Amino acid sequence: MASQLNPYIAFNGNARQAMEFYRDVLGGKLEMGTVGDFGSPDAPEADKIMHATLSTPDGYTVMAWDVPERVPFNPGNNVALYLGGDDAQLRDYFEKLSVGGTVTMPLEKQVWGDEAGSLVDRFGITWMVNITQQQS
Repeated sequence: MASQLNPYIAFNGNARQAMEFYRDVLGGKLEMGTVGDFGSPDAPEADKIMHATLSTPDGYTVMAWDVPERVPFNPGNNVALYLGGDDAQLRDYFEKLSVGGTVTMPLEKQVWGDEAGSLVDRFGITWMVNITQQQS
């Protein structure tokens, strides 16, 4: 799979409704997983969206999640750029983007099996990186 760059929208508890609305407007296939689906079924926010992807017939991809209560939610600053794929080059991008910025989640293996991290670059742009791990 080649790497992709997509918008990733943060919502304050209404990601499911927003993504269903976007699907109704843009068409396409909507996939959503909750915090519970990704390995934390007993978490207080188990029903919140941890990751949603809308793939449209026109080739658009929109991603979203519900921000956990512990993360400040700031409308207007709730869109990140998402770099994802199985390309080892993504690790290098993460390191280069973090120079002069702030790593908010180190690039490391996550509960869903991939390597992921996030950062705010020196220009104030939030980046999320997910490196898909090969299944053996």
